[in-house]
Amino acid sequence: MSPSLPLLVFAGSTRAQSYNRRLAQVVVDLATTEGAQVTHLELADFDVPLYNADLEARGTPRDVVRLKEIFHAHPAWVVCSPEYNGSYTALLKNTIDWVSSPIKGDPEWASGTKPFADKVVGLLSASPGALGGLRSLSHLAPLLRQLQCWVTPRQFALAKAADAFDEQGRLIDAGQLAQVQGVVQQVLWAARRLHG
Repeated sequence: MSPSLPLLVFAGSTRAQSYNRRLAQVVVDLATTEGAQVTHLELADFDVPLYNADLEARGTPRDVVRLKEIFHAHPAWVVCSPEYNGSYTALLKNTIDWVSSPIKGDPEWASGTKPFADKVVGLLSASPGALGGLRSLSHLAPLLRQLQCWVTPRQFALAKAADAFDEQGRLIDAGQLAQVQGVVQQVLWAARRLHG
């Protein structure tokens, strides 16, 4: 595969001052430097209702189809997951539930795993707490593996995130930056070998 591997980066939050959205921007900058062709996805840009099979029976929302197309088009992803009550956000789960739901009668999207299968996924989290959102990753990884994603063994949880970024949104600590870079590099390395 060419060095300009398509990489999808997104956070499981739409909050304006989200630490995970800041972390996603750090990933975008690092991955661009690594030669990836980065798509920075903001879930707030998509009108996706709470999943409901009755609603789906009336027609899959257009923005859900757009998300399916975007997820499928990128062989590698980095997901920055907030931690709510020891797990990932309802926003992130709702997005995954919609994107993984088959569209009956549609030859392109009849398989729910199509947008997920064989994607190489790196996981990051950020939290003001001491664990950095690590518990959210322990729940998110099995969900993604169930959908046939390849979840990289290297992950990173950014603890005490309220003090981790400077005014420009960059990580202050060089060691933390190196940890994030390590996840990005492993995702790109694995995706190039799996999809090359």
